[in-house]
Amino acid sequence: MYPTPAEEPFVSLPATHREVRLAALPDGVLTPGHFEVVTAPVPTPGPGQVLVRNRLMSVAAVMRPLTLADPDTFGLPQLLHRAGEVMRGAALGEVVRAPGTDLAPGTLVRHRAGWREYAVLNASEVSPVDPEALPDPAAHLSQGFTAWLGVVRGAGVRRGDTVFVTGAAGGVGSLAGQFARLHGAARVIGSTSSRHKADRLTRELGYDAVVLRGAGSIEEQLRAAAPDGIDVLFDTVGGEQLRAALALARRNARFALVGALAAQLSDDALAPTAISTLALITRSITLRGISAVDHQDAMPAYLSEFGRALREGALTYPYTRLTGLDRAPGALCELVEGRHLGAVLVEL
Repeated sequence: MYPTPAEEPFVSLPATHREVRLAALPDGVLTPGHFEVVTAPVPTPGPGQVLVRNRLMSVAAVMRPLTLADPDTFGLPQLLHRAGEVMRGAALGEVVRAPGTDLAPGTLVRHRAGWREYAVLNASEVSPVDPEALPDPAAHLSQGFTAWLGVVRGAGVRRGDTVFVTGAAGGVGSLAGQFARLHGAARVIGSTSSRHKADRLTRELGYDAVVLRGAGSIEEQLRAAAPDGIDVLFDTVGGEQLRAALALARRNARFALVGALAAQLSDDALAPTAISTLALITRSITLRGISAVDHQDAMPAYLSEFGRALREGALTYPYTRLTGLDRAPGALCELVEGRHLGAVLVEL
C-alpha cells in the first residue's frame, strides 16, 4: 500500500517554483534571449514517482538546442529541446516526497531533470548517490564517466601510448587527459580554442602539448606535437580534428569517439566528416563510437577509480560554480563560445 498523506513526513512546499524553458530554437548564435525563466506550480508526484528539490545542476555544451529535420532517423530525440519545453540536464537533488517507493525524504539523488528547482520523475529515473563515494559531491555531476569510458573501454589506453584529446578544456576532455595519464599514456596532447586555456592544460592538468584551433592547420600543429604519430584519439569534436588525427595515426591506432561538437555547435548538427576508409584499413585503425548509456555496468569501477584518484590528488576535477537558476542560460552560451575550462555547475 502507498503511504497516506498523514503517514508521510510533513514537508512545507512552496506553491510555485522556477524553471528554464527554451523560448525559441537558435538560428545561428545562441544567446540568453533564446531562453526564459518562468514561474510554474510545484509538480505533485503520483504513486511510484519522486518529487526532487534540485540543489546543483550541470550545464554542458552538448545541451545546446539542436534543429534537426528528422531526428528519429539518427536516434537523437534525447538531444532535442523543442520551443516551449523545459530544458533538461544532469542534476543533484534531495527527495522531498516519493509515494510508493523505497526512497526516503532527504535522499540525495542524481537525475536528468535539471534546469528547474523542483522535478517529478519516475523512481526508475533517479539514482541514489553515495555521499562517501566521491570526496566532493559536485563530482557526481562531472562528465568523468564518459571520459573514463572513452579511455578505458573505447580506446584501451595503455602504457607508452601517445594520446590526442580533442576539446581538451571541456568537461569531458579536462578529465580524459588525466585518465589517459593514469592508465599509462607517455604523452598526452590536447586541443582547445585559446592560449589561456592551453596554458592551463599544460600547467594544471598534465598535458604535454596543445593544438590551438584557429592558429593554423590542425594537422601541421599535431604533427609538430607528435612527430612519431599518435596511438589513441579521444574525440569529442570530429571534423577537421578527426581528419588530422587520422593523418597522424600509427598502425593499430584506436579512436574513441564520444562527441561531435564541431557539428553540434554549427548550423548542421548532422554534418558528416569525410575520412579515408582506405587509411583505416591499411593501418588497421579501430574507430569506435561509445556512449555511457551502453556501459552502466562499468559505473562501480569508474566511481572506485575516480574517487581514489581525487582523494590521492592524482586527478583534479576542474569546474566553475555559479549561483542562481537565472545564470544557467548565460552559462550555456558562454560554454558554447568556449569561455570556460572544465565543467560548469549552477547551484539552485
